[in-house]
Amino acid sequence: MGQPAVFDELRARLKGFESHIRSWRRLLAAGHAPVQETWNALVDESRTLYVWDDHVANGLLRTADCVRSLFTSHAGLRRSPQDTENAVRARMKRQEWLYQPGKRLNLVMWEAALRSRVFVPEVLAAQLDGLLGVVGMDTVHLGIVPLDAPLRVPAGNGFWVLDDRLVTVEDWHAELWLDDAETITLYRRAWDALAESAVYGPDAQHLIACVRRSIRL
Repeated sequence: MGQPAVFDELRARLKGFESHIRSWRRLLAAGHAPVQETWNALVDESRTLYVWDDHVANGLLRTADCVRSLFTSHAGLRRSPQDTENAVRARMKRQEWLYQPGKRLNLVMWEAALRSRVFVPEVLAAQLDGLLGVVGMDTVHLGIVPLDAPLRVPAGNGFWVLDDRLVTVEDWHAELWLDDAETITLYRRAWDALAESAVYGPDAQHLIACVRRSIRL
């Protein structure tokens, strides 16, 4: 293989890595709002989501105060521009997806995500009240994995599977977008394994309510 061909191949490979590993430093150069607008478009064109959340309540169900708190803390951590209110408005707009016919959020959360004290007690309590209200929605299938539940696989990082066409995984340094069939199948198997350990319906409501009662305001 000649030198120009080698360089062409390397450029193609680097372009592929760039599309899959989306650096937060680059993505947040203009603040959080543009990232949220991109995600709004991505979710809006999706019909079915399979999501595992291990640290906080899912963004589609998050209160504005929780969203605001997280954007503020992440902007400080990543030294990104502070555009908190614009980002909050963009993120909250995404929740309109839940009220569109034919949409379905299949969400499994670890109980630790309910108990995480990354929010002040008043904000966390309001978030748990909101979660209680979505149990039974026809567009949301919510399961909670109790802390003492047997697990077929380790909890691992949170992830989204969008229409079996794309997987997204968030880490400290970057957001991963993975679209090859083998990887998507792997994440769906992981979601199914975690979902087997979850409780649903009244049992999920009971668990959320127990955590809610434990918060001292």
